[in-house]
Amino acid sequence: MLPTLNWDDVEGLAIALADKFPEIDPLTVRFTDLHKWVCEMEGFVGDPKASNEGKLEAVQMAWHEEFTDRKG
Repeated sequence: MLPTLNWDDVEGLAIALADKFPEIDPLTVRFTDLHKWVCEMEGFVGDPKASNEGKLEAVQMAWHEEFTDRKG
């Protein structure tokens, strides 16, 4: 069974996004696309309406950190 993720699972979302989109620099992703990708993610159970700019920015920054760690 897959773990469930919501908007507060910033690190889990970041890892899942880095796994799904390994070549995409998170800083180039628009918040509208990030919101869509998170909501469509397998295992995501959060309310799409519960996101806001601060939550999306937190996910983007955590994803960026994961992205740069993986790139070395």
